[in-house]
Amino acid sequence: MNRLKLLTICMFVSGAVFSQEWKPQTWPVLKQYDREHLYQVALPLGGIGTGTVSLGGRGELRDWEIMNVPGKKYSTVTTGNNAPFFAIYAKPQTGEAMTTLLAGPLYPQEYLHYEGRPVNHHGMPRFADATFEAAYPFGQVHLSDRQLPVKVTVKGFNPLVPGDADASGMPIAVLAYEVTNTTDRPLEVAVCGSMRNFIGKDGSKFRTDWKGDYIPTGAKDNKNQFRKKNGLQGLYLYSDGVDKNDPAYGTVALTTQAVEGVTYRTSSRADNWNNGILNFWDDFSADGELTERDRQEDEDPMASLAVKKTVGPGSTETFTFYLTWNFPNRKAWSETIVGNYYSTRFPDAWEAAEAIVPQIPEMERQTLSFVHAFLKSTYPDVVKEAALFNLATLRSQTVFRLPSGHLMGWEGVMDRFGSCAGSCTHVWNYEVATPFLFGELAKTMRDVEFNYATKENGLMNFRASLPLSEAAKGNSAAADGQMGCVMKIYRDWQLSGDDEFLQKNWGQVKKVLAYAWTDKGWDGNQDGIMEGSQHNTMDVNYFGPNPQMGFWYMGALKAAEKMALAMKDKTFAKKCNTLFRQGSIWMDANLFNGEYYEHKITDPETFEYLDMRNPDVKVPPFQLGKGCLVDQLVGQYMAHICGLGYLGDKEHIRTTLGSIMKYNYVKDFSRYFNNMRSYVMGDESGLLMASWPKGRLEVPFPYFAEVMTGFEYCAAVGMIYESMEKEALTCIRAIRDRHDGAKRNPFSEAECGHHYARSMASWAAVIALSDFQYSGVDRRMHFTDRPGCYFWSNGYAWGTCTVTDDTATIEVLKGSLQLDKLVIGDKEKRLKNFRLASGENRIIKLS
Repeated sequence: MNRLKLLTICMFVSGAVFSQEWKPQTWPVLKQYDREHLYQVALPLGGIGTGTVSLGGRGELRDWEIMNVPGKKYSTVTTGNNAPFFAIYAKPQTGEAMTTLLAGPLYPQEYLHYEGRPVNHHGMPRFADATFEAAYPFGQVHLSDRQLPVKVTVKGFNPLVPGDADASGMPIAVLAYEVTNTTDRPLEVAVCGSMRNFIGKDGSKFRTDWKGDYIPTGAKDNKNQFRKKNGLQGLYLYSDGVDKNDPAYGTVALTTQAVEGVTYRTSSRADNWNNGILNFWDDFSADGELTERDRQEDEDPMASLAVKKTVGPGSTETFTFYLTWNFPNRKAWSETIVGNYYSTRFPDAWEAAEAIVPQIPEMERQTLSFVHAFLKSTYPDVVKEAALFNLATLRSQTVFRLPSGHLMGWEGVMDRFGSCAGSCTHVWNYEVATPFLFGELAKTMRDVEFNYATKENGLMNFRASLPLSEAAKGNSAAADGQMGCVMKIYRDWQLSGDDEFLQKNWGQVKKVLAYAWTDKGWDGNQDGIMEGSQHNTMDVNYFGPNPQMGFWYMGALKAAEKMALAMKDKTFAKKCNTLFRQGSIWMDANLFNGEYYEHKITDPETFEYLDMRNPDVKVPPFQLGKGCLVDQLVGQYMAHICGLGYLGDKEHIRTTLGSIMKYNYVKDFSRYFNNMRSYVMGDESGLLMASWPKGRLEVPFPYFAEVMTGFEYCAAVGMIYESMEKEALTCIRAIRDRHDGAKRNPFSEAECGHHYARSMASWAAVIALSDFQYSGVDRRMHFTDRPGCYFWSNGYAWGTCTVTDDTATIEVLKGSLQLDKLVIGDKEKRLKNFRLASGENRIIKLS
């Protein structure tokens, strides 16, 4: 029986639960933002691969990105009063009714506009004060105003349950408006959601008028329908005119479980001279109820749904709405439709609501269980913030799932389109949130890399084309991307304990690694050193041995040796071991300069080392040379995450990280020149991509003067592993201080685009601080011996480990766990019959 049918049956069996109007529990708070730090706040509400609409810091709905493409600052209409919104009507028994936009005040910089339309909802009364609180995926906006008899908390979330990609991939935004009567008399209160039927208008099609206004087009014969069935009431938005193959074709539903006080309109008056919004405002403001019209107007008719209640003195009532959607025709970077996985589960928006809404109480409980467990952990708050808030990237338009279930990703997203296609291996190499929280999704990415994007000769295209049948087209290999994928498949085998997964892919793994040994390739002479032309994440080719590629290569060799031994491929294991030992020794002897590892540049044609002391030597452009690179130890970073140990001399590694902090950390950038992109400005702090204590090349690699968060996390995590926690937290705090809500969105760390995938390297700080390692192959788990409570997740199960001087308490909150060995610090405890199911825990004595 498929899952959707089972859910449908459960809805009818548990009819009593379904008929009750859900109210959110008390939600945790990790970070608070005051009125001066709300401008950029946009918390995405939506599932993995579904698209999102964001809850703004002042309560507004912004960034409508549910139609298969990004939409930063896109509200489905020309900027103005027609953008989707929620409003509240409040009437005291003896006083005058007031209708107010459910959003906070404007900022002074939002006042200026050539025609008096500077922002959405510019003409609507607003609340005077707003604050925002978050513990992702929970967002809460607190609205108040001395002139109003109510205060309101706007709550928004979408389920996020590690280990359950389906539960975390639902096309829904849950919005609850908790209205408190601040007077000593009863109030009539109504909350209304209103939006134009924007199907067909994803922002990609538009016209401009004589003023130059951007006017989205694409709606055609759109229709709104009121429905009342299976415990839900609401509006179903569809289209009879938009091409059913258009990426912007789909359906939307706005629903409520309220039984009484529900009114609606499927249209407003024709929107000539903005009479549509005027007609709505007059109707709702009259009595807090809506009067249905006898016909629908406009190609994109306005749909409005209101719920009215009486709120007693000092009491609070909750008004909950559910926004669901289905837009099945994703193209991504393909010229043809590739589709969406979530659309195979939910045929349309109304069926999505019927299937998902009954699950919301349980989904909220599981999401709260995750967030509470994470927040009670011993990790510093800034680490929790960086790790948790960057999970929003997994739910942004950066990420999607094909109907086959494969997880795919852009590098990030621009305002209106994806940035840099193909699940780029050398970018996605850095992030660790996916494998440690959603192991099965990570394995689908390995499937794409090794079984679709890899050619017969072992060349792995670092950008996979779509559809998947064309993933191997092209001849674009990246040295760091390809070696990193070898390490990642080792990691995912260990986390899953799935020997069949390794066995199925082992032939491809050998082929991918051996590509480095092709004639005139990265290590064509097979001496354990990459001397060849190495394309990499700096979007250039390095010539000659360098630490960035070198340590990726060392990590790949070490991981491949272990996989080969598991596959009883002793010959391949021996070769990998020999090359690793040779390469590691050589790098320490020849690339380490006493402070950090540097790049020995070679001639691109002959591979001969250049004499950098010769002033007449012709140096190829865009190299690193003697620069101190922020992520020169990225391969070591991943080796620690994978439990592979050190790839080079331990003291050299520690010294290098100290040098990165010494030379690359800038406390105040106000006097710093940057010829490229600025992700840090003014008096902000951060880690430079490269510093030049021993002299800069005339034309270094392009991004040397920039600061990018994914690379900063990589260095900071390396510092944690070397007991440089103070320095690491300084770096992480600098990142999060820059994303303070006023200047940048706390839920989107940009690099080449918003919601950049590399930023999910932030989760590695959680792994490093707990010294968490897990092998499902050996049934072994490891934690630090520092007393504390540590959240853990292996991608399939999760819980906490509480460490004291003489005990460790393992708790499983989701999934199941079977262990033969538990290691706390250097104390190994062998376990017998250790099996824990969800909700179970066990205390292990260490002495």
